[in-house]
Amino acid sequence: MTAINVADFERLAAETLEPGPLGYFAGGAGEERTLERNVAAFQGWELIPRVLVDVSNVDTSTELLGLDLSMPIGIAPVAFQRLAHPGGEEAMARAAAGAGTLICLSTIATATPASVAAAAPEAPRWFQLYCFSDRAVTEALMAEAVESGYRAIALTVDAPFAGRRERDLRTGFTVDVAAPAIQAAVGSDAALTPKEVFDLVDASLRWDDLARLAEQSELPVVLKGVISPADAELAVDAGVGGIVVSNHGGRQLDGAPATIDALPDVADAVGGRVPVLMDGGVRRGTDVVTALALGASAVFVGRPALWGLAVGGEEGARSVLELLRAELELALALVGCPTPADVTRAHARRTRA
Repeated sequence: MTAINVADFERLAAETLEPGPLGYFAGGAGEERTLERNVAAFQGWELIPRVLVDVSNVDTSTELLGLDLSMPIGIAPVAFQRLAHPGGEEAMARAAAGAGTLICLSTIATATPASVAAAAPEAPRWFQLYCFSDRAVTEALMAEAVESGYRAIALTVDAPFAGRRERDLRTGFTVDVAAPAIQAAVGSDAALTPKEVFDLVDASLRWDDLARLAEQSELPVVLKGVISPADAELAVDAGVGGIVVSNHGGRQLDGAPATIDALPDVADAVGGRVPVLMDGGVRRGTDVVTALALGASAVFVGRPALWGLAVGGEEGARSVLELLRAELELALALVGCPTPADVTRAHARRTRA
């Protein structure tokens, strides 16, 4: 089968991956209601095209926190990528570099920040941070990211504990690949369950900790995992450089709203003071335009890029990114917007029954 959309890559990845890793990457928490909502909720929005606009030259490029990107689509932090393909995070970073866009490296990657930077020095890079109870490990990771040319810290705060991921329980999934940050935190390379991995995270983190981190960090701190407009306001007050509307891909609190539905209220609360981004459920270029219309500066994709990596390594991941960029270019033209910056709230509305 030739993959012509993200769903095709997902089907091919399901044929490629072993049941344990497939369940880990594809699954969500509980009954997976939020996982399903993230994708399905885009059907609740419709795009309103404007006509007689000169779209003979559509430019998908954008700027985000000082980074020039080929498109407002970055790669979300996905853990343990060597479980999907031997090339792991280094191959994913080279795919991002080839496509001219951003990769956000997970704390619980199967590669170090330095090795990923060395593998793809031209790739724009952010580092996603879990704050471990062992603060020395956390500080060492941040220092390595700064030294290795990462441009922002994406602090993830929606996972003080692992969600109840029942696919992992059914397969008995354990992480049996080396993850440098986990090895440093536990002092061994023993296989761990996802729950045991997240037991390393500091569940006592509070708003004053965020404010301190934002003040002391050499890099902008982007807060990832925000759904509530009230939390978005607190985050801006704490000095963050950006916000990612995210429910952790439906992997944490089952029953949380879809991120595309949460996005407009968060964007309104932020009021343009910092960039607002979102992840969760983006599978089409039209999804990206919908997110832009509802207040996002850019989106992140996790599973789509991971499916590409599983199917074809670096080339597969880049194919997914280029596919999404091509879909985005066409969607921008058809909605009457020569650039992402031209998309406004007037270009999307709730689907009418």
